[in-house]
Amino acid sequence: MSRAPKPQNDEDLPRADQSPGAPHPRETAQIFGQDQAEQDFLTAFNSDRLHHGWLLTGPQGIGKATLAWRIARFLLATPPAEDGLFGAPPPVTSLSIDPDHPVSHRIHALAEPGLAPITRSYNDKGKLRDQIVVDDIRKLNRFFGLSATDGGRRVVIVDAADDMNTSAANALLKMLEEPPARTTILLISHQPSRLLPTIRSRCRTLRLGPLSPEDMQSALAQAGADLPENTEHLAALAAGSVGAALRLLNLGGLKIYAELIQILDTMPRLDRQRAMALAEAAAQRGAAEKFELLLTLVEVSLARLARTGATGKPPLPEAANGESAVLARLAADPQRGRAWADLSAEATARARHGQAVNLDPASLVLDTVFKMQDTASR
Repeated sequence: MSRAPKPQNDEDLPRADQSPGAPHPRETAQIFGQDQAEQDFLTAFNSDRLHHGWLLTGPQGIGKATLAWRIARFLLATPPAEDGLFGAPPPVTSLSIDPDHPVSHRIHALAEPGLAPITRSYNDKGKLRDQIVVDDIRKLNRFFGLSATDGGRRVVIVDAADDMNTSAANALLKMLEEPPARTTILLISHQPSRLLPTIRSRCRTLRLGPLSPEDMQSALAQAGADLPENTEHLAALAAGSVGAALRLLNLGGLKIYAELIQILDTMPRLDRQRAMALAEAAAQRGAAEKFELLLTLVEVSLARLARTGATGKPPLPEAANGESAVLARLAADPQRGRAWADLSAEATARARHGQAVNLDPASLVLDTVFKMQDTASR
């Protein structure tokens, strides 16, 4: 039997560096809410002290990849500054590059010879790997061996650097230790603590923060998302992450969380019929993404309960209609807040372990809900 061909060049297949339902970061025209990170990079560029390695950090879905591709486009389209007859040119004030620039067209078509994007690749059986492997990094040796493009620059984007296995991380470390001339390596990291300390120490960090509700609405509009009537609920659950907001919108997350709050409202006398319906929905064929989202939303509800007890007031804005009243009743004091915090740690560990050993999703959901009922009964 012949093996399936490697499909990493097939644009119809899912990409490891693209959120479902969202445009690819290279196609995103603007970035919102990250002016400071942009300015920090431009300051380094204008001072002629451009570091060879950059670590873009922050929560997932806030624009790190968009900024990385924006930086790549800028570097490849901006020739090195040279002193002319009237001295040095004025400092550059924006990373924006005209979409009609040849570099913009080549990057959009994934045909820019000066750019090497590194992501999780497909194996010989046509399955997307769960790690960036050493062969993915070694491909850069050939890339660095090619003739430099206009301006002599090369740019590498690793998305996400957290996905590298040990061998891949060590291979990249060697490149950071002895970087090729005029090369900029951009590492996207959601959890920089997972990276080798030696990799972190050889990079300059750009920290990106969660988006404000206004910036998130602008980013979602750019992505072509249909916004819900109550954008405050979306903002509360997405926590400033456009990626999280798109996931919630695409998978019906607002409705799932509203139902979860309604189930909490029946506690300590749990509405078992509603709990069973929620669990059965998570166990349906093809519902793996919704099941994963449900576990995430359970974690969110427990965290918001714990916060309510610790601070004496529910977090705002509400993430569902009537949420504040439910949280205030179930987490009326710091002691109950601690109980919810303890349950959050326990339930999260149990649910993730259950996923790892392929336990029945419905059973996992019901087990968590029953533990929430026990906590509400204390």
